Amino acid sequence: MAQRFLLRRFLASIISRKLPQDRWAPLTSKALQIPQCSPGGLTVTPSPARTIFTTRVCSTTFNIQDGPDFQDRVVNSETPVVVDFHAQWCGPCKILGPRLEKMVAKQRGKVVMAKVDIDDHTDLAIEYEVSAVPTVLAIKNGDVVDKFVGIKDEDQLEAFLKKLIG
Repeated sequence: MAQRFLLRRFLASIISRKLPQDRWAPLTSKALQIPQCSPGGLTVTPSPARTIFTTRVCSTTFNIQDGPDFQDRVVNSETPVVVDFHAQWCGPCKILGPRLEKMVAKQRGKVVMAKVDIDDHTDLAIEYEVSAVPTVLAIKNGDVVDKFVGIKDEDQLEAFLKKLIG
């Protein structure tokens, strides 16, 4: 509700702004240019009136679709991968997942995170001997190098990731 209110106020303030000649700004193809990424990780969208800065979306976390996808994106990955075996009905998974995503994002591409729903991919859960959720594996060069089961705090997760990165 509050978000909708803020969005309305924001849009109203943009719509009410007019050019000095008291007419609307023309919509040109220059105003619709593709955003360009700068070295600082910000996206700059050129505009004659103003420049808008937004953060770039990092794809450090992805959902596994099937076995070949797991093979491609996890086992064959050159980047170390943290694999989160979880379930929709699992309470601790709902706590650990976002916490782990945040910690992986802090590593800025040194490690990526794959999420595997055990109800959708029981074959992968059996192959990697997942007997409880959440189970988190650290995979480097296609080999499982570390593993934990259950919930961890941020300090423990940071140590886990540092050990994986090396």
